[in-house]
Amino acid sequence: MKKIWFVLLISSIAYSCGEDDGPSIGDNFDRGTMLGNWADNIIVPAYQAYASDLSALSSATNTFVGDINETNLSNLRAAWLQAYTSWQRVSMFEIGRAETITLRDFTNIFPTSAASIDASITSGSWNLELPSSRDQQGFPAMDYLLHGIDVSDAGIVTKFQNDQNYQTYLQDIVARLIDLTDQVVDDWQNGYRDEFVGNDGSSASSSVNKMVNDYMFYYEKAFRAGKVGIPAGVFSGSPLSDRVEAFYAQDVSKVLFDEALQATIDFFIGKHFGNTGQGESLKSYLDFLQTISDGENLSDLINSQFLEAQSASGNLQNNFSEAVENNNTLMLGLYDELQANVVLLKVDMFQALSIQVDFVDADGD
Repeated sequence: MKKIWFVLLISSIAYSCGEDDGPSIGDNFDRGTMLGNWADNIIVPAYQAYASDLSALSSATNTFVGDINETNLSNLRAAWLQAYTSWQRVSMFEIGRAETITLRDFTNIFPTSAASIDASITSGSWNLELPSSRDQQGFPAMDYLLHGIDVSDAGIVTKFQNDQNYQTYLQDIVARLIDLTDQVVDDWQNGYRDEFVGNDGSSASSSVNKMVNDYMFYYEKAFRAGKVGIPAGVFSGSPLSDRVEAFYAQDVSKVLFDEALQATIDFFIGKHFGNTGQGESLKSYLDFLQTISDGENLSDLINSQFLEAQSASGNLQNNFSEAVENNNTLMLGLYDELQANVVLLKVDMFQALSIQVDFVDADGD
């Protein structure tokens, strides 16, 4: 009898030591509460604010077209920058309807194709719903029309005054931004919010896993590479000063970058949009798991690296195009600080949360 109990005991120990799929401390984290915080306090309010700024942009556009002068051009530029800055708060949330319609690609592909825009305006024919037109619309296309079609404000005004197609194209771009955004907001407000929050499991198709992948894809590709790495020449071997965001406006690329960086930080720590409130987040999830990396709290390491990136950005001038041309070492330094967090987020955080990367990495970590 003693031998039988000894065999059973050894078998039980061997089974428990070899078990990989049993409960872990992470299974007890309230993912639904985190999803609710993301949806109700961050994503939906940010989209609503963005939609409101687009409405103001539409009003400024119509005022300009109705009375084309330099004052109204200046006011339109201000509304454009406000909406463009607001866009930085929602660009990472390409999930649900935004993913279906590829919202980011139709909103912020830069550099814009000035030659294609000119050709469309000259011909008087364009279709902004075509995938091939993605680099001919959105905020970068407006940047060209409001800042780049002539060397002077008077010249820009004259072109709009003398050619109805410029006016129509501008209005169509804004209308397209509003239509796409309305689809996303309506989706969140009419069913997708509940679907998103309710899908609180841990499978590859769960909301947490998909959102974390979307966040990482945005951070690595659209943010790190798009705003900094490509202009700085990280992937080409030489600087590409014409690839910066808001190239024609000249002096706002850093403003847009800083807003986008703060948005990625706020999402990580679960900070509510528009106020100081804070809820369950990736940071609190990692803290719940007591995740340690190289002997330190992983969430603290990530936050510290975010601060390093903000500090590096503070050394740059507002015009990233000039920064690339005049002191690219600083731009490359900013890229390195952003890259350091790719490892902490994409490797350490993903492993801690048992999330698999669901997108192809073409440039390495």
